[in-house]
Amino acid sequence: MTVPDARTFLITGVSSGLGRAFASGALAAGHRVIGTVRRAEDAEAFAGAAPGRAHPMVLDVTDYDAIPAAVAAAEREAGPVDVLVNNAGYGHEGALEESSMEDLQRQFAANVFGPVAMSKAVLPGMRARRRGHIVNVTSMGGFITMPGITFYCGSKFALEGISEALGKEVASFGIRVTALAPGQFRTDWAGRSMDRTPRSISDYDAVMDPIRSARQAKSGQQPGDPDRAAQALLRLVEAEDPPTRLFLGEDALGLVAGKLDAMRAEIAAWEAVSRSTSYGA
Repeated sequence: MTVPDARTFLITGVSSGLGRAFASGALAAGHRVIGTVRRAEDAEAFAGAAPGRAHPMVLDVTDYDAIPAAVAAAEREAGPVDVLVNNAGYGHEGALEESSMEDLQRQFAANVFGPVAMSKAVLPGMRARRRGHIVNVTSMGGFITMPGITFYCGSKFALEGISEALGKEVASFGIRVTALAPGQFRTDWAGRSMDRTPRSISDYDAVMDPIRSARQAKSGQQPGDPDRAAQALLRLVEAEDPPTRLFLGEDALGLVAGKLDAMRAEIAAWEAVSRSTSYGA
């Protein structure tokens, strides 16, 4: 299947989860998809999904030095990238005090530095063509926070800020940047894909044990439909004026609204102190 206005998508992490759904949705709509995978067998399976339009790229997005050449080779085969979807990443679960600095470095390597390196690889071409769309898959955890996934929330907060600022840097070139922030979707994010730090400090039992148990029990029962998320992505990239940030899911909308209300109340309660810091106040 082809469409007259078919685009070339570059989607990271297409072997599972939302990345697989995003790639399947784009291919079903007639687009070309360059999809990153980490194993040769996954590359073969992806290529077979839509021969001639599904272009696998074996790449670890934390191998920053390999990214420019890999992207250039993929573009020679599939065409210039119109839409980059930085989806690859994972969740780390663990109380901050129990987690190591290496845990933090790995979380940011995959969830922040990888997307930045991918963006840097496609931006010169997008800028030269004066068009393109970068979609950074963040999370509702990039705006609201939950105990027990502190490093994850920190990484997604960082990617949200980078996305918003980058959008302002490149808007005049016809390039759009959107932070796509899902709530809970029925993927393996909370299951086999999650990196969990072993428990070690009993003081955190009352906080961490119920959270960890509930998250494991909910895995596979989340309310969000990955295929519907893929349709939302297609609507996003087809929009003439795409949003800076798009939340996906009833849970994300509810939790974000609650945080905004709490922020407004806290700002109002402390307004006098905030204003007291100016010269002459």
